Amino acid sequence: MSENELRTGDFTEEDQPFSLFGTWLKDAEACEINDPNALALATVDAEGMPNVRMVLLKGFDSDGFVFYTNYESQKGQELLGQKKAAMVFHWKSLRRQVRIRGDIELVSDAEADTYYESRPRGSRIGAWASKQSRPLESRFALEKAVAEYTMKFGIGAIPRPEHWSGFRLKPVSLEFWHDRPFRLHDRLEFRRNGEGWDKVRMYP
Repeated sequence: MSENELRTGDFTEEDQPFSLFGTWLKDAEACEINDPNALALATVDAEGMPNVRMVLLKGFDSDGFVFYTNYESQKGQELLGQKKAAMVFHWKSLRRQVRIRGDIELVSDAEADTYYESRPRGSRIGAWASKQSRPLESRFALEKAVAEYTMKFGIGAIPRPEHWSGFRLKPVSLEFWHDRPFRLHDRLEFRRNGEGWDKVRMYP
């Protein structure tokens, strides 16, 4: 995508948060070399200490942004405990960023099952074998667990572990950021207002 094409992404009065996000994600899928759906997910623990890590977006619609993890992991425990989170998408090739804050809810079992069954078989085995975020005595211990679950399930179906599912971030705000010369960037924030959104331009 050329510099001129990048500069045609000015915000308009008709912009709405989810349709604009969809357009930007589609642009990223055409430009980003690796994982255009990657995002930085921020959570806080019970003492208010923040944590941030990269995860992959697995779906979005007007209800929110969906990702999956182990409930027993650090992020899983913090999401279940505080039920709030923030995420950032940064597409460097496009010079664009989206910041999102909101409340957390669990996806339905049916939604989680559908996504789990779409994963490669090795990834489904991994969801059973990995005690995510807990100390690992050696790489061999992980590989042994993978081998044991591989033998356990054989060539049959691999059920979704009860401790592995999805979360949906239901946004209360979304900010779209677009690079401009001399750090005079474009920033447009959508703020939840009942069933609709207030739109506010922000100073860079």
